Amino acid sequence: MDGYERERSGLMAQIAAVAAETARATGLRAFDARVMAAMGTVPRHEFVLPADRPFAWSNQPLPIRFSQTISQPFIVALMTQLLALDPEDHVLEVGTGCGYQTAVLATLARHVYSIELEPELAASAAARLERLGYHNVDIRTGDGAKGWPETSPFDAVIVTACAREVPPALVAQLRPGGRLVLPLTTPTGQELMLIEKGRDDGDLETKPNDLPLTVRSVLRVAFVPLRQQREDDALLN
Repeated sequence: MDGYERERSGLMAQIAAVAAETARATGLRAFDARVMAAMGTVPRHEFVLPADRPFAWSNQPLPIRFSQTISQPFIVALMTQLLALDPEDHVLEVGTGCGYQTAVLATLARHVYSIELEPELAASAAARLERLGYHNVDIRTGDGAKGWPETSPFDAVIVTACAREVPPALVAQLRPGGRLVLPLTTPTGQELMLIEKGRDDGDLETKPNDLPLTVRSVLRVAFVPLRQQREDDALLN
């Protein structure tokens, strides 16, 4: 026991309540038991700044370093639910941050590949996840919009910051039938989007990048912007 049992139980009830409240928009009145179990198992208090530990199990985003945040638990649960993960799936995460969403994914999938632009955040998240026993995770520093081509294709891709457009590399690295979940800037504000790649019908003339995409807006959201590596930064590395 870690002393957060009451807070953990309260958060699970809040996530369930918000899921019901937003069901008309999301199409989800409740989240899968596996997703809820992961949300209750991952020790969120280990991923927040020490001063914010009293609020770790509240249903709200909290600041971390480098003007980034640990996402609201309901949004973490929603994005995870939309990925529809199987235990054998390989997942790409763009934006490791403190590693909280990474840990949730690692609880549900076979392996998580996560990319973080800030070297210090990447290093601290990797150390934290290792200490907490999440050994099915690889983290590297880099421009997440370029993906991780040498470990693709992925069964699912998640972006934890708001993009101005869908990064083409992430779509290309998604396997047929895979899902991409990301917040996207639209003319009316930020929208959480679910993009599903069509399945291969066996036609040898059809290339993976030619498969049709189904795009659905799920919910209005508020995320920090997706930062990408500048070309002059890349030249220095």
